Amino acid sequence: MQIQWYPGHMTKAKRMLAENLKLIDVVIELVDARAPRSTKNPDFSDMFANKKRVVLLNKADLANKSVTADWIRYYKAQGIYASEFVATKSNKRKSAIQAIEEAAKEKVESMRKKGVFKTVRAMVVGIPNVGKSTFINIMAGAARTQTGDRPGVTQGKQWVKITNQLELMDTPGLLWPKFEDETVAKHISFIGSVRDDVIDREELAKQLLITLLKIVPESVSERYKEVNLETSHDYLLEAVAKSRGFVLSGGEYDTLRSAKIVLDEFRGGKIAKVTLETPPKD
Repeated sequence: MQIQWYPGHMTKAKRMLAENLKLIDVVIELVDARAPRSTKNPDFSDMFANKKRVVLLNKADLANKSVTADWIRYYKAQGIYASEFVATKSNKRKSAIQAIEEAAKEKVESMRKKGVFKTVRAMVVGIPNVGKSTFINIMAGAARTQTGDRPGVTQGKQWVKITNQLELMDTPGLLWPKFEDETVAKHISFIGSVRDDVIDREELAKQLLITLLKIVPESVSERYKEVNLETSHDYLLEAVAKSRGFVLSGGEYDTLRSAKIVLDEFRGGKIAKVTLETPPKD
């Protein structure tokens, strides 16, 4: 399943990020806890190489908790501050602020020795639909930025004051020009970081079911009674339709409706709390 997805506004967004780096003390990167590797833009490593970074594994409530802990250990081993996060829950706000303050601590103390009480400025980055704007709204305690459960909602930078010592800059979701790794392409499509209207939705849902049957087969079978490890891949969406009674006039199964249900229920955490990938062993 090949996807080419790099609209013109992303070129503009990448340029805007680079131009604003001189104003930034800390970069906060949000990744989706269900697919931390695939939702981490590979361009960011070079772009932010000289900045302190915090990685927040957002939507941790939809992922496998023990695998999320493995990812956090992986990032920390590289000297990157990392924490699980749920951008829809305000009780995570304090831990996020602490992570940002820890990352900026050296610079803040250096300025304090000069008699300057510095306001930390942090840039919030990530690919589309990982929850950047929702994160900022929770941090600010109010709806300061536009949000939506689809990619491409934020179109430009926005500065938001969080405390007297902390300001966050929201940025548009940024993908990279070409998905050469098919697994990465599938994973970011599964979670909705690429618009469904540029993909064959039925093929995407079928690939998602194949993937989930390898990881959490019992959960899939519990959700869709006619689906199991013995189900032919070509029959998966028909089996979902049979499980839910999605039948068109004439007795044909409504596989398009099945595809939409499978994608929606996975993204809503209704099939299972699952992480699609584990951290590298090295």
